[in-house]
Amino acid sequence: MNVPAHLKYTKSHEWIRAEADGTITVGITEHAQDLLGDLVFIDLPDVGKELVAEQEAVVVESVKAAADVYAPVTGTVTEVNTAVADAPESVNQDAYAAWLFKMKPANAADVDTLLDAAAYLACAGE
Repeated sequence: MNVPAHLKYTKSHEWIRAEADGTITVGITEHAQDLLGDLVFIDLPDVGKELVAEQEAVVVESVKAAADVYAPVTGTVTEVNTAVADAPESVNQDAYAAWLFKMKPANAADVDTLLDAAAYLACAGE
């Protein structure tokens, strides 16, 4: 399983990349997209939406099922990747390049509490 060491993760299979401007970029892991299969629809949150940690932020639908993508921390959505909404299959092609949304955490230290690659691998059963 591909789990880049420079990212943070959640038990619910989101990846998180801290950006230099204090925002975080959020997507789903390669493992999550493997489980879902071919993605056919992605419903992104609105820019400016306030999210609470572990709240549903995005809905992804595949030929197999629909699944929620959760906010990794509490904060405000600052940007969404409309390209993935237009081409959901891009997440299947490269889950770590096809980010879903960016957010400004209410408390930057919350990002440090997320899983590192080793902890994510352990909880994902690898």
